[in-house]
Amino acid sequence: MSPWNGVLPAITTAFNADLSIDHGAVRAHVNWLVSRGCTGIIPCGSLGEGATLSLEEKVALMRTVVGAVKVPVIPGIAALSTAEAVRLAKAAEDAGCAGLMVLPPYVYSSDWREMKAHMAAVLRATKLPCLLYNNPVAYRTDFTPAHLAELAAEFDNAAAVKESSTDARRVTGIRALLGDRLALGVGVDDCLVEGVEAGARFWVAGLVNAFPDESVRLYDLAMAGKKEAAFALYRWFLPLLRLDTVTKFVQLIKLVQQEMGWGHERVRAPRLELVGPEREECLRVLREALANRPAL
Repeated sequence: MSPWNGVLPAITTAFNADLSIDHGAVRAHVNWLVSRGCTGIIPCGSLGEGATLSLEEKVALMRTVVGAVKVPVIPGIAALSTAEAVRLAKAAEDAGCAGLMVLPPYVYSSDWREMKAHMAAVLRATKLPCLLYNNPVAYRTDFTPAHLAELAAEFDNAAAVKESSTDARRVTGIRALLGDRLALGVGVDDCLVEGVEAGARFWVAGLVNAFPDESVRLYDLAMAGKKEAAFALYRWFLPLLRLDTVTKFVQLIKLVQQEMGWGHERVRAPRLELVGPEREECLRVLREALANRPAL
């Protein structure tokens, strides 16, 4: 099964009251997502609060997800140092993961020579197919189509790109330069329809954690070219999908999950649970969406 198709939830990480990982809740959640049509699972990403998880916790989380589902598991590989990213990549392969989502360093950001060296070290460390994660908004590192072409030319296991620049033109730019060499995916929730129209073929999604039925349906309609139906569902979904594109996206999505009966709004510091007007506005958006929720 190719991991580069369909809806791939970047899952939140469920925490117990003491903020240890709630592995039982994780197992139940990923099973539910797969039962609703999701085609893979991505733990340890930004939405999964990967920056607050130790290496040991990440490996334990990977093993929990691999043991829970039969679809590809593609963990985020992100670390402060290249050496730790390499250790994490090797551990993911040992844990039975099907691929890796490789991030640039998320604190130190410099020039392409250094960023390429980091990515190359991870790609050399594993035989698994790798999803190259471009998110200049969050990480201040921009993998241009030319940069992606360099990695694709040198590493056979550079297999796909998660394009999260929020610019749908990047998808067409990558296609123009690389053809079908890299599978293309949309990495922000509120650019799915535009990305598919430009040539993307999978969706690394966030609000899917609470709304898998609508997410899978939207993806299917977009891929089938049913534009009118896709935009009707998209129009309803966009206020929720936009929660994925702001600084407190983790808190917002976890709150929505909690309200929908899947998970808890607990987050690890430095994040704090939402309070006051921010929390009320999120709940207002959710209430309005539920009041007008379309039949699928």
